[in-house]
Amino acid sequence: MEREFKPKNLWKASNTKDIEAFSQEYSEFIGKAKTERSAVREAERILLDHGFTPISEFSGDWRNASVYTVNRGKSIIALKIRGSLSDGLNLVVSHIDSPRLDLKPHCVVEEEGIAFVKTHYYGGIKKYQWLNLPLELRGVVVKSDGTVVDVNIGSSPQDPVFVVSDLLPHLDKEDEYVSKKFKAEKLNALAGSISHEDEEKKEAVKANVLRIIYEKYGISEEDLVSSDLQFVPALEPKEVGFDKSLLGAYGHDDRVCAYTSLRALVNCDNPARSCGVILFDREEIGSEGDSGAKARFYELFLKKVLRAQGFSDTGLALDELLENTAVVSADVCPAFNPLYKDAYDPINSAKLGFGVGIMKYTGSRGKYSTSEAHAEYLAKVRNIFKKNNVGWQIATMGKVDRGGGGTVAKFLSQKGASTVDIGPAILGMHSPFEIVSKADLHETYRAYLAFFKDMR
Repeated sequence: MEREFKPKNLWKASNTKDIEAFSQEYSEFIGKAKTERSAVREAERILLDHGFTPISEFSGDWRNASVYTVNRGKSIIALKIRGSLSDGLNLVVSHIDSPRLDLKPHCVVEEEGIAFVKTHYYGGIKKYQWLNLPLELRGVVVKSDGTVVDVNIGSSPQDPVFVVSDLLPHLDKEDEYVSKKFKAEKLNALAGSISHEDEEKKEAVKANVLRIIYEKYGISEEDLVSSDLQFVPALEPKEVGFDKSLLGAYGHDDRVCAYTSLRALVNCDNPARSCGVILFDREEIGSEGDSGAKARFYELFLKKVLRAQGFSDTGLALDELLENTAVVSADVCPAFNPLYKDAYDPINSAKLGFGVGIMKYTGSRGKYSTSEAHAEYLAKVRNIFKKNNVGWQIATMGKVDRGGGGTVAKFLSQKGASTVDIGPAILGMHSPFEIVSKADLHETYRAYLAFFKDMR
């Protein structure tokens, strides 16, 4: 028995062909899934391709079923049911929202002959990272008659893009705190500069932009009030470095865990017991609302399954089920960045290429606002990984009192489930172009698959 714990470099111990093949498949997913709505659509496609059925349409054996439901187009739960849910459940839960720039309800304005689109940033961002960056406009507009218009501008070669313009360095000599220098109210994207044909019209450039929007989409300015529109980076996934060992993309946090958990679910032929995934929205802003981890949609789904299996008191049955549920809170962790060593505790930080990171706790300062995995549960997870030769390492949120963060883990723990955070390390987290190791990406899939297969 080895007395010291030393994570192994996966590139020396893994099948590189499997790593590259999986990375290519993931790249196709992450290039399409740039919003929570598009991530749900891609997830639903994967589930349908592997024999899953919407729960409202299922009429077979409820002890041998693969069912799912979509919640408001922004979150999704899928279960592979094997036997009675009273035997327990293994869940891998992640989130599919990422930091971005949302459009304000009244968003098109004109100033000094230039039209802008006003935004309100979503999630934790460094504002300066979103300046002079090509942006796509994605989302939906719901018109007053209920018609839903899908909007996707900037992803095709012939499409225009949008940009939040910065001040040139020649006029930007004053030193200020970052928090003061980069103002949220200036994160407004260029929308146009050509006047309406009626030059005498007030705010003629804005009028021309609104004309184009109406002619292309049939959308009026008032319709924009009932919309979910967001600017996301107009960047494609790309291999990074001379050796191409890394993969850069927007939204690794946390769609990398959504994809790997989905793949593990559909590919797990003999799970230890019933298993499933939940892809939540709104984690980046505290899991609030009716599509986040604080919402009840997944509890309702589980109650429907319990009722179909013959449980009369579904409330009690659900409580007992959650007490017998094992959860992996699948979220990314900070990768150790040697250029900023002073922010990390090196021995307790995850490194690129050394496997999935296990975070016993998140939170900040004195472990505030976190759920901490119990030692007994962590031992079970370690043994499963050892049995399946899964590469893993320790991860934390950096030096104590330096910062911190949280995941959806605490919300599942509050329901009674045993929970631990497990996911790949990311460089540049919350930036428009995050970096993950291809080896860690593939190992994350292997970790979730082992969890489904062997956790009892």
